[in-house]
Amino acid sequence: MDLSYSAEDIAFRDEVRSFLADNMPKHISDTVRSGGDLTKAMMEEWHAILNSRGWLATIWPVEFGGPGWSPVQKHIFEEECCRAYAPRILPFGLSMLGPVLQKFGTKEQQDHYLPRILDGTDWWCQGYSEPGAGSDLANLKTRAVRDGDEWVINGQKTWTTLGQHADWIFCLCRTNPEAKAQEGISFILVDMKTPGIELRPIKLIEGGHEVNEVFFTDVRVPYGNLVGQENKGWTIAKYLLTHERTGIAGVGFSMQALEEVKALARKVRRNGKPLIQDPLFAARVAQAEIDLEAMKITNLRMLFKAQQQGAPGPETSILKIKGTVIHQELKDLARRALGPAAAPFPGHVTDGNLMFGPADSAHNAAQYFNYRKTSIYGGSNEIQRNILTKTMLEL
Repeated sequence: MDLSYSAEDIAFRDEVRSFLADNMPKHISDTVRSGGDLTKAMMEEWHAILNSRGWLATIWPVEFGGPGWSPVQKHIFEEECCRAYAPRILPFGLSMLGPVLQKFGTKEQQDHYLPRILDGTDWWCQGYSEPGAGSDLANLKTRAVRDGDEWVINGQKTWTTLGQHADWIFCLCRTNPEAKAQEGISFILVDMKTPGIELRPIKLIEGGHEVNEVFFTDVRVPYGNLVGQENKGWTIAKYLLTHERTGIAGVGFSMQALEEVKALARKVRRNGKPLIQDPLFAARVAQAEIDLEAMKITNLRMLFKAQQQGAPGPETSILKIKGTVIHQELKDLARRALGPAAAPFPGHVTDGNLMFGPADSAHNAAQYFNYRKTSIYGGSNEIQRNILTKTMLEL
């Protein structure tokens, strides 16, 4: 019995495990386990399964279709999904836009968009970063000019994750160029099928296509697609980013990765002994595990605070920093354990007479390179340290 959980929490964990055992499609979990690319159809299938059980929008209040879970239950659900090699729930509509609409949207916007996020009718992407306005997001240049009952949008967004699959994009646009940087910005919803939108793929270093550039040329959007007050979008942007940074921490995924590193290090032999017995390697694994346990406790503490206050605070920057550093360290340890066998891309790989399985090949060099991005997106870790310095230490 796990003494850190109450009897009620243990019963909930058993319920989640049973649900995953009965409902997790094998072709999807096998793809996750091997580090393969999940298709949009796979994600839609998994989201639909969770939605049918009422477990898709885990952070939404009950009145908007959420399950009404406690912070511990949310943690347990993520942990068990990771153990079952379930895909990460896509955050853009569910964890980012959903909470924004619930706090800042009109009743009409909530009634229209929230059900369509849940049932998969609308897939969303994020229009924040621009060339020259990544970490310095307040420097964005994309303009939205009001013309009667419409906005006319011109500009460019970049690093738009999964934009090639999205039906809609939520954008930060400058609506008052005379105001100082953090002011004069508005939060606007845009249909990706609107004339004047061009999407161009960006190929990543390992050859994947996750991110895109999005160009807006005289794109006309109804004025009613504005969320919140005109020129007050910076407040919404900060609120959304606290939710994004909490999700980036990925405690459950790091717990899963840690177990895989340990299993791999017990299998691989160096100098006639299992790698896990190498003092230097073992010390790095131990430090990663200590850091992860500390982050797990911090994550739970922040979830409780968010439940009481209605939203995460600036301290989510701690989770973003530590979460990405820990996950990158685990990817590096796995790559070092695989040695030359880390070179191939997803699939079975060999090292002499030792055959590695799909879970091992998920830690190849391509995955290692891909995860270097995590300390940059969602606000670089350097910027997160500045936020903590200003907001929490008041320096």
